[in-house]
Amino acid sequence: MDWGIFHAINALGRHDDGLQDTALAYNAVAIFAIVGIAGLLWFLARPNGPLKAKFAAASAAFSVVLGLLLNVVAGSLWHHDRPFVDHPHKTLLLIHHAADNSFPSDHSTVAFAAAFAVLVFYRRLGGLLVIGAVGVAVSRVLLGVHYPVDVAASAVIGAASAAMVTTAGRPYVAWVVRQASKLSDPVVAAARSLVIRH
Repeated sequence: MDWGIFHAINALGRHDDGLQDTALAYNAVAIFAIVGIAGLLWFLARPNGPLKAKFAAASAAFSVVLGLLLNVVAGSLWHHDRPFVDHPHKTLLLIHHAADNSFPSDHSTVAFAAAFAVLVFYRRLGGLLVIGAVGVAVSRVLLGVHYPVDVAASAVIGAASAAMVTTAGRPYVAWVVRQASKLSDPVVAAARSLVIRH
């Protein structure tokens, strides 16, 4: 079943240069955009003001780190050859990739972890980022480097990481936010004053 779903998605780009180019471009920028937007929330927060945006940014960062650690554990429990290894003549491979473990997808885990963490604090923005993360997952299949089960597992890992960080890990995130704010707030305040003057 996993191969069937993979083949149906991957084959969409076989004779569609536009879709191939879109998948390649999206894969190149989407993960950085999602993580970048999550991180930008920190600097959009008013110095010495409410900490909600900083909580969102810090939670996204910690969720990404935790998600990647869980990926290492998951990957050690189950090895899954990549589609282009299992089916070299039936897989449309659009990027060069090592023939290592396909399970789970690091790209997808990072995207989902950051997106779900932001979703806890900002429903609309987080929802858009989750949609963006789904796009990352689909693009990994279109590129021929992951099976659907790989990216589906990453979505679960990303969601679980965000849930753990924003619940059990919240006191620790709060401490980091308060300490880091002491360093960043003066810098952000100075930058804002410069922008206002000009």
